[in-house]
Amino acid sequence: MSPDMKRLILAAGLILSACSQAAPDQAVFHAEANPSTLAEWNVLKIDRGHLVPTGGSVVYDVSAPLFTDYAHKMRTVYTPQAATVLADGALDFPVGSVLSKTFYYPEREDRVLKTDDQGLGAIDLSAHRIIETRLLVRRDAGWQPVSYVWNASESEARLKRTGAVIALTLSGEARNDPFAYVVPNENQCAGCHVTDMRTKAFHPLGATAPQFQDRGKMVVAGVMRHDAFTPQLDYRDETLPIADRARSYLAANCAHCHQPDGPADTSGLDLRLDAVDERAMGRCKPPIAAGSGTGGHLYSIVPGAPDRSIMTYRMASTAPGAMMPELGRSLAHAEGLALIRGWIAEMDGECGV
Repeated sequence: MSPDMKRLILAAGLILSACSQAAPDQAVFHAEANPSTLAEWNVLKIDRGHLVPTGGSVVYDVSAPLFTDYAHKMRTVYTPQAATVLADGALDFPVGSVLSKTFYYPEREDRVLKTDDQGLGAIDLSAHRIIETRLLVRRDAGWQPVSYVWNASESEARLKRTGAVIALTLSGEARNDPFAYVVPNENQCAGCHVTDMRTKAFHPLGATAPQFQDRGKMVVAGVMRHDAFTPQLDYRDETLPIADRARSYLAANCAHCHQPDGPADTSGLDLRLDAVDERAMGRCKPPIAAGSGTGGHLYSIVPGAPDRSIMTYRMASTAPGAMMPELGRSLAHAEGLALIRGWIAEMDGECGV
């Protein structure tokens, strides 16, 4: 749909909303059934042509974001009372909490644009293409995922349990890349949000004390009880040591699977921030369960040789069975790949045969 047509539809929506009774400006928790539309949760609303959080929902940014085909993300958290900060920095949110993450792109004509995510707290619908909004809902049985896909006019987002594939063209750096944006189904959500295969419990990845960019704001807003926790480094900050940036990138994008109890435990890789075993972190580590995903390379990381490392080969790939991460992307993350290549290139030593 063209931006001009979207503006006409949005203008009509403004007139209709002005003539109707305003909905309560507070999130509505659904303890069991998932409503058919996102609007029924009332965590977000369309106000004067912008998608904004409702009262009680707090916008937040993360220090080390997960790459999702260059999509921008507006993240919100609603909680009926402040969460307790656990020893590992995870937050023990009470029942009734709702986390939202809306995926969107700036757009021009029929293309979405590759630009830096500005962390908007209000999305101008006339200048952006909204794709989906994912919720994590804290119910009595634990966290549960719910996904909603926006229609072409951006007037409504509807429940989509089975996922969706949306054809887009990404425009940037003097080239246009067609790609398939994949909305995950409910089972695929577990591929990232279940990090311990023993308990198989869902939990948030971004809404944690180390990941909150402004932890003081979260305390003042009543999201968590205190902010006395070491933050995760922003891997985009080029003033930081490259090794620290690389470790933070891998922790944010890979460690939810690649850890001793994670879904990819058979790989033997441990990419958590607190991992200390260099071999488990990939240095001179031969593959265990990579199959054809090795690209013919012998080790996950070959010091000084990113072109001979399985890790960079799989990050660069977009082929099923080889690409890593295997969920959440159709494109390679050029900037993330360059970071990991630079980190490996600076490593000293060599691997034995």
